[in-house]
Amino acid sequence: MKTNEWFIRLRERFKDKQSIALHGIVYGAALLAIVMVGLCALVLYQSRQDALERTRETSRNVALIAERDIVRNFELYDLSLQAIIEGLRQPAVGALPAHLRRDVLFDRAATAKFLEALLVLDASGNVVIDSVSDVPRWANFASAAFFTAQRDRRDAGLFISDPVRFVLLGPTPSIVLSRRISRPDGSFAGIAMIAVSLDYFRNLFAGLSLGARGSASVIGGNGVMVMRQPFDERIIGRDISKASTFRRFVADKEGDFSDTASIDHVRRLYTFKTLPHLPFIVMVAVAEQDIYAAWRRRALTIGSLMAALGVAFVALSAVLGRQLRRRMRAESELQLLARTDGLTGLNNRRTFGEVLDLEWRRARRARGVFSLLFVDIDRFKAYNDTYGHQAGDEALAAVAKCIGDSIRRPGDTAARYGGEEFVVVLPNTHAAGASFIAEKIRAAICDLSLRHAGSEFGCVTASIGSASWDPESGMDVSEMIQDADRALYRAKAMGRNVVALSSRCAEAQGDEGPAFVRGALAR
Repeated sequence: MKTNEWFIRLRERFKDKQSIALHGIVYGAALLAIVMVGLCALVLYQSRQDALERTRETSRNVALIAERDIVRNFELYDLSLQAIIEGLRQPAVGALPAHLRRDVLFDRAATAKFLEALLVLDASGNVVIDSVSDVPRWANFASAAFFTAQRDRRDAGLFISDPVRFVLLGPTPSIVLSRRISRPDGSFAGIAMIAVSLDYFRNLFAGLSLGARGSASVIGGNGVMVMRQPFDERIIGRDISKASTFRRFVADKEGDFSDTASIDHVRRLYTFKTLPHLPFIVMVAVAEQDIYAAWRRRALTIGSLMAALGVAFVALSAVLGRQLRRRMRAESELQLLARTDGLTGLNNRRTFGEVLDLEWRRARRARGVFSLLFVDIDRFKAYNDTYGHQAGDEALAAVAKCIGDSIRRPGDTAARYGGEEFVVVLPNTHAAGASFIAEKIRAAICDLSLRHAGSEFGCVTASIGSASWDPESGMDVSEMIQDADRALYRAKAMGRNVVALSSRCAEAQGDEGPAFVRGALAR
């Protein structure tokens, strides 16, 4: 190969190893960081799902408790109405004085909490029996929806009205539970009614912790808002039957879903349940912002720490990779320095021995040929004595460059053997080809025209000895070196500035005289 090309390849291999090691560390660190961040994201996602599931469970429990309380109380209210109607059918009750009749008909129900009034109305809608007074308060409910519903339908049963306001029933909105009173012939005789204050529902949901934007509601089956917590009097009685949330309530008897409220436009998780045998839907809604508030804070903290850790890990890995690259570069340079000659840049003697042994083994396996050149600068001691060691070093570097420029094939190798002596290994090259290369080197050195007063030629010249190996020679490496060295001494004896073949090569070519190559010889 050319001058130092073997080590250039060695250096490239080290660079490849450095690049692979550096990329491996950085990519491995990045992959590990991604896995860590991915696991963190998975845990945070599962935590988010857990927060949502806990909210669902809590909302279901609240809805269930509200359902049981409402159903139980309204069953008691209905039983009170039925008891009033049954009492009115008994003539003995009707014959009692007013205060006794009131006690018999209403018993202790009139004192129940949240009951505004227990009344009996005649067929015209007038109050004829009042739970709070022996003398009935005057009021007429003939136009009320609960009255007309009982009057017009024999099978109305228990009728529960929308929230209503009557002066007689008190300042707060109420809902009215009513039942029809019929004569023996089935004709309409009036109604029995109980007015329940909406404070009952308000008290039912009081104290619930549903977050800053959460709400709990009781909605009529027709879409009229009966009660909503947090309480806003303007919302009571509002018709939300057109809202997308209410359509979901009607489509399924119970369940949960996420939607945006039509009242305040907040997105919530709605958990709802339709009450059995009552025209009510209990709904518990928790704002998604409140559901995930704690989770967001935790996710932000953990995510930021994990991201910072990942970045720091990758950065540290990159720093480690750079340090490794510097170390490998330093090792590469040390190996290169250990294998090259610092002055000429050619391979050193140690590397020459390795290359020569390698090529000899390869030639033996392939039964090929290769050649070896010994190049020695003529009268170099005299040159150093005349011009100084610095000029001598410059002459050595110039001669080394000539040698390197004269070998072209990738497999050819030049090395400094010691002092002013150089060697060239020429794989797959027979004796004639080696002589051609040797003459080319000799001529190139002469063409340098480096003045040398101590030389008979007046300039720096070199003598070259050439030896070749073939399968029939039977030589080992040491014998080949000796042959090349003898050929070099032969060139010196022939007057210097010549190329001499080893005796074996000369005999193989049938030339026992001085081997002096001039002109073009095919390699």
